[in-house]
Amino acid sequence: MKLTQEELRNDKIWEEAGFELPKFDRDKMIKNTKENPEWIHFGAGNIFRAFPAAVCQDLLNRGILNTGIIVAEGYDYEIIEKIYKKYDNLNVLATLKVDGTLEKKVIGSIAESLCVDTNNLNDWNRLKEIFKSKTLKMASFTITEKGYSLKNGKNEFLKDVENDLNNDPSSARSYIGKLVALCYERFKGGKLPLTLVSMDNCSHNGTKLENAITTFAKNWVDNKLVESEFLTYVSENISYPWTMIDKITPRPAESVKNMLKEAGFEDTEAITTSKDTFIASFVNAEEPQYLVIEDNFKNGRLPLNKGGIIYTDREVVDKVEKMKVCTCLNPLHTALAIYGCLLSYTKISDEMNDKELVILIKNIGYKEGLPVVVNPGIISPNDFIDEVMKVRLPNPFMPDTPQRIACDTSQKLSIRFGETIKAYVKNPELDVKDLTFIPLVIAGWCRYLMAIDDKENKFELSPDPLLSSVTPIIDNVKLGNTKNVHETLMKILPNREIFGVDLYEVGLGEKIESYFKELIAGEGAVRSTLKKYCK
Repeated sequence: MKLTQEELRNDKIWEEAGFELPKFDRDKMIKNTKENPEWIHFGAGNIFRAFPAAVCQDLLNRGILNTGIIVAEGYDYEIIEKIYKKYDNLNVLATLKVDGTLEKKVIGSIAESLCVDTNNLNDWNRLKEIFKSKTLKMASFTITEKGYSLKNGKNEFLKDVENDLNNDPSSARSYIGKLVALCYERFKGGKLPLTLVSMDNCSHNGTKLENAITTFAKNWVDNKLVESEFLTYVSENISYPWTMIDKITPRPAESVKNMLKEAGFEDTEAITTSKDTFIASFVNAEEPQYLVIEDNFKNGRLPLNKGGIIYTDREVVDKVEKMKVCTCLNPLHTALAIYGCLLSYTKISDEMNDKELVILIKNIGYKEGLPVVVNPGIISPNDFIDEVMKVRLPNPFMPDTPQRIACDTSQKLSIRFGETIKAYVKNPELDVKDLTFIPLVIAGWCRYLMAIDDKENKFELSPDPLLSSVTPIIDNVKLGNTKNVHETLMKILPNREIFGVDLYEVGLGEKIESYFKELIAGEGAVRSTLKKYCK
């Protein structure tokens, strides 16, 4: 069985092998979508294919939608050619259940795949055409948190952003620059309204997207590259709802590949692009999933709520997002990522058999996090952590790694731990100095930056935009020598950009220094420190 539209016509073979196929007329859907596009999505990675695309398929199967999704990739163009177009914009969603069974579903809701590249005139002109369409309701995004960043660690505009801010929109090269150029096409086409929905896993994601777009619009207006009304347009005719998304979609796993092969599926080979994207024709994902979207749409909204997605107000989205990102999942994940790398783990599920690590994350979630969580009402925080601890993280069939989750940790700490620290500082009934396990994770991150595991072996740090800034500072520290710890950490821990607070100012700096000294005492110091505090 090969993944092409023609091969799917042999539906009995696929169904006998346990694959669920699209239940709608795909040719008709593609025609409808191209003629009357309603939904375009930026970011062609795994989370998109496993979640929004699967929800769209469910709605197509049930006749609730008659148009699919157009996917656009603005960073790694090879994904479009080698994964989307090669397989007729189809992919296989392999859902890994805790009992070891594999649910196999061919996703056919993607009508078209395009490169967001101003040099690719065919695709760029098609994108402009889509953005000029009156039927377009929503552009959604899974481009990672750093996709919205316009500046580097020194608060300077990135080089490609700087170039775009001073040149004609039609020649944009940066991701946000290209997006704003497309919005400008929509503006020129009659100031048509639109909703831009960030589905990225970061706090107040809609505001991040809005700030990036308005920064571009303002600079282009100031530089007389666009009409002054364009700034008003992006502020008033476009909405930027906040969202909370949650679904784990690790890189394609060898175990899943083998299970698919056994079922007769042939197109299992993964590729690594020149930009180091590891991707395949299939996505492996966990079963639990959540997507909560602020109900703020300018050109009508798609009925995604009939596919399990929740529409609510901004206040509730904020509460759900803080519950998940600041307390119930992401801080636990980051703790496991940091200490998993230090203890040489390669699977998150294996870490859930480690007594000290389980105690660490339980205390971060239940003991230190829950006291400052506001219950959003639509999801119980306690039940959410229970599912994380008992179902999601221990799932041995989820091939997620601490190394993957450790990517971009410097961009995550302020939200995953800084918000809880701020809440303790503001609450007169709580004492921030009582925190033990959150400071232990922050100390662990500083220890992680040394790139030496607990057996004193070197390891490769996961990609992170601030590594070039922070690792030279940590290089001054050596295992077994605590003499210059204070001078070193004084250059990191006060950084509000990283932690959301000045950790010395709130009273945690010295505690983190103390933990860090214990963690660098020598071989085995990480384990002994965890044993000391995670009893």
